[in-house]
Amino acid sequence: MTTRLPSAFAELEPFAGTWCLATETERWNQRLASTLPQMNEFYDAFFPRLEEAIDYCDKFPLDEVPDDALNLLHLIYSLVMVSMSVEIMHQPAPVDSADAVMIRVAEPRP
Repeated sequence: MTTRLPSAFAELEPFAGTWCLATETERWNQRLASTLPQMNEFYDAFFPRLEEAIDYCDKFPLDEVPDDALNLLHLIYSLVMVSMSVEIMHQPAPVDSADAVMIRVAEPRP
């Protein structure tokens, strides 16, 4: 098995294949493709370690983030994406939004 995350976050590795996504559009699409139980599992596993993950990523200059820390940063971004579904809507898709889509032509990096 390929490890994507820093060793200090090894217990989150099962979520890396699904949620280490580089773009907001990918994270949005994954949220819509996921079930609420899947998102709850990810949220419950990662949310208690969020501050620690942010602190870990903050150790690096943005133009020198190692790959494992960049993957952790992408996991943080995915947690932000699913948090609205888990905490507020209790479903993957936004409520009363017709066919909501998210397509960006450019994104901030990392």
